[in-house]
Amino acid sequence: MSKDPIILAFSGGLDTSFCVPWLKETYGREVITATVDTGGIDASAARALEQRAMALGAVEHVLIDCKQDFFDDVIRYLVAGNVLRGQAYPLCVGAERGLQAARLAQLAAERNATTVAHGCTAAGNDQVRFEVALRTLNPGLEILAPVRDNSWVREEQLRYLEEHDLPLPAQGSDYSINRGLWGITIGGQETLTSQNAIPEDAWVLSAEAFSKPLPASTHELAFDAGIPVTLDGESMGPVELIEKLELLAGSYGIGRGIHLGDTVLGTKGRVAFEAPAAITLITAHRELEKLVLSAQQMRVKDSLSAVYGDLVHEGKQLDLVCADIEAFLASSQQRVSGTVRFTLQPGNLFVEGTDSPHSLLAATRGVYGEAAGEWTAADALGYARILSLPGSLQTRAGGSGS
Repeated sequence: MSKDPIILAFSGGLDTSFCVPWLKETYGREVITATVDTGGIDASAARALEQRAMALGAVEHVLIDCKQDFFDDVIRYLVAGNVLRGQAYPLCVGAERGLQAARLAQLAAERNATTVAHGCTAAGNDQVRFEVALRTLNPGLEILAPVRDNSWVREEQLRYLEEHDLPLPAQGSDYSINRGLWGITIGGQETLTSQNAIPEDAWVLSAEAFSKPLPASTHELAFDAGIPVTLDGESMGPVELIEKLELLAGSYGIGRGIHLGDTVLGTKGRVAFEAPAAITLITAHRELEKLVLSAQQMRVKDSLSAVYGDLVHEGKQLDLVCADIEAFLASSQQRVSGTVRFTLQPGNLFVEGTDSPHSLLAATRGVYGEAAGEWTAADALGYARILSLPGSLQTRAGGSGS
């Protein structure tokens, strides 16, 4: 049996807490816990994670800060593609799994480890995302999923930790909350069926958005080649901008929703989400694109973005086809520079207007419905006749015209 350490993806929840001592006992090997931070972990939470991991028996705990990498490698393309799964859900949790798997594989190589473990169950998407990405990166890695492969249930895991006098994770919440830079997902009893919403006090970022409504406020975002660069005139990096926009738009209840869609496993799934920064950025970005991109660019981009969103959802973002789509998306953003002014009201994001040095609206001499600055009346008449020709021929071929 191998004696090299096992690298465990560690969130601090029950499943990964259980995995630390169980892996040590079962395999007789040291366990290195690793938390890949793609947002939502402050200094206090980071300390708590390390303390828990060491108390559970880890020989080492590693926190890997990947927030900027998450934006550079993933989020920028989700924004460029205006990716909304089911026209609603911005992949706020799950899109980071490929990046997290890459960092776990890198850590395994640095520690001369041949085994990576995770705490996913058999019922969720993340087991597939992690394993597809890990096997793509390093087909020789051994992957362990103790909770899934042994069908451990919550009560059994709690009993194991109690019997070994090990710390238990915090209990008492009826809702499973996952948080990252791109938003929050919330799962509970209500999301197991399709009929009901979660209660008001279960929302994390927008719990008082409607009971204590804020007055309307107007703001401005600026983009440079598709990258958000300023909020209300203040220049900042995209990670800081997203964090500030999350607090701002979240307080108005923007980005709150419940997504019903298809899981990676082929079943239907439902999850509540809060993604105020994602929804605000995608909404503003798409309006700016309408000003500067051609109809053909938008049409092709929309079709490729839908494919890209599916691949990311399935954990296949390391597939070479994603790099091909990303190259197209990056190219499409060359002229997506300018400002977007928007107003926030409780539950409503209204785009007031956009401006860009690359505006196709400003470039024309014509005014739609008012004046034809680019053509003559005769040109318009001829164009209408030519455009109607296919329909005229179909009517004639059907025998009802001359």
